[in-house]
Amino acid sequence: MAPWTETVRSVVSPWECDVTEHFTIAYYFDRLADAAATAAEQLGLSSSTGSAPHRFDVRFVRELRAGASFHILSAPLECAEASVRIGHQIVDSADGEVAAWVQETLDRRTAPLPRPLIDDIGRRLAVWPGPAVEQRPDPATNDGFIATARDRIKPSELGGDGKVAVSAYVHRFTAGCIQGLAAIGATASYMESGRRGYSTFELALRINDTLRIGDPVVVETGIAHLGNSSIRFIHRMCRSGTGPEYARMAQFGVQLDLDARRPAALPENLRAAAAHLLVPVAPQ
Repeated sequence: MAPWTETVRSVVSPWECDVTEHFTIAYYFDRLADAAATAAEQLGLSSSTGSAPHRFDVRFVRELRAGASFHILSAPLECAEASVRIGHQIVDSADGEVAAWVQETLDRRTAPLPRPLIDDIGRRLAVWPGPAVEQRPDPATNDGFIATARDRIKPSELGGDGKVAVSAYVHRFTAGCIQGLAAIGATASYMESGRRGYSTFELALRINDTLRIGDPVVVETGIAHLGNSSIRFIHRMCRSGTGPEYARMAQFGVQLDLDARRPAALPENLRAAAAHLLVPVAPQ
């Protein structure tokens, strides 16, 4: 088995935690971008994580809260002319337990890899010890989505490679999630008074196109699944409601009891409101 290498070592700062009182997903991606760039350099690939198209599939299995120390281990999992798949393990440094499993896929169809590089990476492939990526259906159309974020790309959102950072996409999708929750009645006052939050356990981020400073962006959100305590949001980012997608994120999470740190059933009034945001999904 090829060794996993450390690509990030860091901590969770208090200001990087959200209203659910744990590490915000956009800041996971801030560190993942560093891990991805370092892993790419080690493999002889371009270090840019802002180039499109790009995909991250993430499964969160443990919380990281303010003050936690963690590190990221990375290794190539699969390499072909048209794509490269890299695994990342986000590990709690205090006890060695994995907090999140990540599979990163780089689409190389427009810039195929040369055979010598494919062979070199192929000799360094690792076995994936984490959960398989769940294949979940996308919405059949964009009908029924509501606007949940609207602004423009700022100079401060550029990463070290001069391109818009991955976390900039995710921050907007997080805003879309909060707006989507408010639209069904899970407002800030509801969350505060009931000690409730929304905790993501799985997401799939797909970046289709590279943003530039000053680009106007709109995030639209729909609900693809509504369970007893769970909601699967689909967020799409585009220039306008009818424009092509810059990025899309499927976000699966549960309403969380902030004191018990366990899922809590959605009340009927929230479920009824959420049902109005359900969008049809394509058959698998």
